[in-house]
Amino acid sequence: MGPYLLSFFIAQFVLVMQFLWKHIDDILGKGFSIIDLLELISYFAVTQIPMALPIAILLSSVMVMGNLSERYELSSMKSAGISLVRVMRSAIVLAVSTAALSLFASNYLKPSAQLQFKKRMIAIKSQKPSLALEEKIFNRDFSGYSIRVNKKGKNDNSINDVY
Repeated sequence: MGPYLLSFFIAQFVLVMQFLWKHIDDILGKGFSIIDLLELISYFAVTQIPMALPIAILLSSVMVMGNLSERYELSSMKSAGISLVRVMRSAIVLAVSTAALSLFASNYLKPSAQLQFKKRMIAIKSQKPSLALEEKIFNRDFSGYSIRVNKKGKNDNSINDVY
């Protein structure tokens, strides 16, 4: 279980960091509080569980079976008459339970977390509508209008040259 949990958290961390690098422009300098940011990251992390679980199974099985093979423990178990299926029984049970957890996460947790993520992003944007406006880019977030702001003030309270 140790290598499995370690590789799951490493895979989860890498996937969340990929999200942060992708959306770093939307997040930095927009006035997000740490609590808002952690809430968005936690919702996104829940949506990444079905992607992190297979990576965790792959990495942990390579670590464990590679370690057994490196120390010639698999060969000694085979010579002692223990079948390979019996040696891998716990890994097979872990893989089947991971498949069930992944199915549960895909069907129930991921849609709920995506809904909460989008609701929270909409709430943040409606509280701070200047977050949606970027300089010199047309924005269609406001129904029936396309807005272009040439320059925003330093504190996002003022905008200039609106088209």
